[in-house]
Parts: sequence; C-alpha cells; structure tokens
Amino acid sequence: MSNWQVVRFITVLSRREQVALALLWSWLLLVAGGPLLLEPGTTGDLSGYTLGVDNVEMLNEINPLARAVYWVGDVNCHQKATRSYAYADNQMPFCARDLGIFAGLALGFTVALRRRPELSLPLVLLALVPIGLDGTIQLLTDYESTNPRRLVTGLIAGGVTGWALMIILEPRRN
Repeated sequence: MSNWQVVRFITVLSRREQVALALLWSWLLLVAGGPLLLEPGTTGDLSGYTLGVDNVEMLNEINPLARAVYWVGDVNCHQKATRSYAYADNQMPFCARDLGIFAGLALGFTVALRRRPELSLPLVLLALVPIGLDGTIQLLTDYESTNPRRLVTGLIAGGVTGWALMIILEPRRN
C-alpha cells in the first residue's frame, strides 16, 4: 500500500474509527517500545501481582511517559519476568500474552476496517479456545507455556476482539 493509499484509506474512515485506530496503534507502540523509553537496566525483574502496584521504587524514578505505561502494566499484569519479553536490558511493561492481545486488537481492528466480513459467535468462541486452553492448562498443571505460544494465543484472541470492536463501533457498515 503506497503512502497515498494509506492517506486515502484513513480519510474515508469515520471520526470514531480514526480515533480508535490511533488509540490502538499508539498504545501498542507505547507498550512494545516501553523498554526503549528507559535507560538500559532500569526495570530489573518486575514480577508481581495484578490489581496492585508492586514496583513503586522503579516507577518513581522513571520519566512520566514510561511511568504511565509501566504503571498500567503493574496494575493489570503479573509481569512475571519468565513470561515477559525484554530488550534494551529492560523488561516490557506487560507479559507476552498481553502484548499479543494488544497487537491483535490493533491488527484485527485494522483488518476489519478494510474487509468487513461477518463475525459469528462460533468464530469468536473458536478464536478464544487457544488462549483459554493455554492459560487454563498452565494454571491447573505443571505445564509451562512458552513466550512465543503466549504471544500467538494473545494475537488470535486480540485479533477477533479488535474485529468485534470495529463491528461495535460502526454496526451499520457491516
């Protein structure tokens, strides 16, 4: 797709679609680029629990943009180091599965803007089976999933959710 085609594609979208597209991709870039917002070696091991702030000391020492992204990750994700990607000597603000979900949301929404096929309940449920099985088996047994598998199952679940989000935002266009 050339630059002109991208511009033309974006200009035909409704205001809600443009805002949702910008928010989804901006959030994905902030999450994926989180380690680059920090000096190398800043995060250390972020492992903790959801629904709480486990890394107050680190959060108080980083720039405001990184603090916002890592704070949301701290509250909403376990951030286990073994289940998260790291680069630039910093752990990502969310685990591999959450990263996949965010990437899938952005990709699924973008694809749905162009294609607009029907999305049925059986298809949605089928797309959620891999993440459900992977997470449940890991929770109930000694099985430990891999980060690539977590990323892929998150992508699938996020993709169908992004597609559904598009349908919810603009039901008349589907």
